[in-house]
Amino acid sequence: MLDLIDYSSGQAAPGPLVPEACRLILIDNYDSFTWNIYQYLVLEGATVSVFRNDELSVGQLIEKNPTQLVISPGPGHPDRDSGISRDAIKYFAGKIPVMGVCMGLQCIISVFGGQVEYAGEILHGKTSGLSHDSQGLYKDVPQGIPVTRYHSLAGTHVTLPECLAISSWSTRDADDGNATVIMGVRHTDFTVEGVQFHPESILTAEGRHMLKNFLQMRGGTWEEMEDVRASGSTGASNINGQLGAAIASTNGAASDRGASMLGAIYDHRQATMEAKMQVPSQSLGDLESLYKMNLSPPQISFAARLQQSPYALSLMAEIKRASPSKGDISLTTCAPAQARIYAEAGASAISVLTEPKWFKGSMNDLRAVRQALEGYVERPAILQKDFIFSEYQILEARVAGADSVLLIVKMLDERRLATLYRYALSLSMEPLVEVNNAQEMRMAIELGAKVVGVNNRNLTSFDVDLETTSRLVNMAPKDVTICALSGISSSQDVQRYQTQGVQAILVGEALMRAARPAVFIKDLLGPPVEPVMEGRNECRPLLVKICGNRTAEAARVAIEAGADFIGIILVPGRSRSVTIANARQISEVVHSRRGSRPDASRSNHPKGALSWFEHQTRLLRSRQGPQLVGVFRDQPLADIFRMQEELQLDIVQLHGSEPVEWARLIPVPVLRRFRPDDGDIGRTGYHALPLLDSAEGGSGHRLDTTAIGRTLEKDDGLRVILAGGLDAHNLAAAVGEIGKAGQRVVGVDVSSGVEENGVQSLEKIRAFVRAAKEIV
Repeated sequence: MLDLIDYSSGQAAPGPLVPEACRLILIDNYDSFTWNIYQYLVLEGATVSVFRNDELSVGQLIEKNPTQLVISPGPGHPDRDSGISRDAIKYFAGKIPVMGVCMGLQCIISVFGGQVEYAGEILHGKTSGLSHDSQGLYKDVPQGIPVTRYHSLAGTHVTLPECLAISSWSTRDADDGNATVIMGVRHTDFTVEGVQFHPESILTAEGRHMLKNFLQMRGGTWEEMEDVRASGSTGASNINGQLGAAIASTNGAASDRGASMLGAIYDHRQATMEAKMQVPSQSLGDLESLYKMNLSPPQISFAARLQQSPYALSLMAEIKRASPSKGDISLTTCAPAQARIYAEAGASAISVLTEPKWFKGSMNDLRAVRQALEGYVERPAILQKDFIFSEYQILEARVAGADSVLLIVKMLDERRLATLYRYALSLSMEPLVEVNNAQEMRMAIELGAKVVGVNNRNLTSFDVDLETTSRLVNMAPKDVTICALSGISSSQDVQRYQTQGVQAILVGEALMRAARPAVFIKDLLGPPVEPVMEGRNECRPLLVKICGNRTAEAARVAIEAGADFIGIILVPGRSRSVTIANARQISEVVHSRRGSRPDASRSNHPKGALSWFEHQTRLLRSRQGPQLVGVFRDQPLADIFRMQEELQLDIVQLHGSEPVEWARLIPVPVLRRFRPDDGDIGRTGYHALPLLDSAEGGSGHRLDTTAIGRTLEKDDGLRVILAGGLDAHNLAAAVGEIGKAGQRVVGVDVSSGVEENGVQSLEKIRAFVRAAKEIV
């Protein structure tokens, strides 16, 4: 037995503060020795915060942005009794230095795949001689020093994973020869060390020196630590990227300006993100909760969407209000409106700049763009373009509705790039990996990136060289989509890239400055290979709905005249309400006439994005034969379900103040009554079409056509059915009074206009249908 000597620091004066250990987190596994460890760490200059293992979540721990992580001793088994310790090690390994003491070491072994079992002896306050490899924690520590042990469990040699090396060991005193017990492990790549003994014990020699060695570790990997030592730097390792290396590799005044600008942007984004994460409701934990609750908008595959384009090359159209190199470009642009223009012009992806200081973007732009494209058929993929260095930013983008994010190789070291790439993939997001030279291209390829963007703009000099993409395109495997970024402004640029095998281009400034972006896109990319949807590009007869039918005969006449929709009022107590018996007869007439006239309206959809209401209009036009519409007003949803099933309603019309969300619950398309100035009239993804009518309906009161035109002019994607006081004589004039926006009136609805003395007139029905079909 070794002599018992008190090796404690006693009243030793504390060392100088260590700036690189300004936010050390110590996880307390309910062990009194935790505070001895705390004392030694503070004496060596660390600023330490202590949290019990069930006091906070890993997400909350991440928000605290620790500089180092220490896992304390504790009772029990690491797999059952260590709280968040194991998950904390999983997350921070490879990012910051991590140390485990006793149970902390056992957690490390367990996390990386080893097993913790009975050590063959029970020790409580026993000292043993320590042998070690003189590396890491043991730098300048003598061999054979006494260390204090309190444990009955230990890692086993047989199951120790290859990524963990034994850094120290002790020989048992039992009668089993020279059997050794693992006293310390070190990860072969990450700055992760664990000790089975207690360096903080008064009976352990050099314990404070070991903890001092730990505080001198930098970065998340031994490679990073060597880089810091080689450079002579005493600053904290930048685990989020090696921007300094990129900046240092440039020369000249222009490069210095660019490097300083890139550095300024990077530093500003870091500060912004750190501040944002402290705001309640915007922390990483909050974002994780939103994501786990499936509150992120539905996503599509960015890589797959780039393979779909009406043009020979796919277009990533960018929303960029300003840039450091060009200053203000278009500060007044409405991001969601611009996104819809891009989508309907055939863009495969929409890039949204979210950096606020230099590019004048925001996360609100990203959310609004995603919302604006809700319900679009084959909508473009949404790319968040920013200076991304953290998992928080990627998760924030996903929750806001992004399908992909930008990872700039120049800003990230190889390990950090790989970490962020894998994290994005875990959220089903294939990133756009940006490169500017051959070395960065090789990194992207080794990473396994499926979409690589070659930036023709050098981020340090700001010079644009369109040959950059040309030089690098052939380095990529065939299964990688190569995108040319920056400086593209003419059809000649596009044609050259197409011949070289480039599959996509990103255009920002030129599009933002274009007076007519949709026209510019067509001029830039050339004639589309397939038709592109832009506005109402087909002249078709109006859809006609004859409402208030109460007899099978009236329904039959309306169908024979060419009516598309046969409406029956199912609101109790209304003068035009139909009896259930008559409703069944009308239903039989409507359904018996399916296929009775040719489906002249069916046509191929254009390739590319199609707005919600245009798509719904096309679907309604393409239906074979007449459709039965049941009209309800402020009735229970259960009644609507029952009547829809009983009468085989093809369409439901909501004519009261029903919640807009009901349209998603009803199993058939929904027409919903609105007044022109109602707020939700253009909300996509719910009602198939808005029906403009007075509050009562069937009153014969005309709506203000000026108000209708104003509503339609606000939203190019809106399509409506017009009702209210229409008849065969005033129909054409009513549509014409709306003006150019009248092209977005896709259907008309009539009830009182085909009646005489409250009874449907068969001749008026025929005349109304005829008048409606003559309007194109």
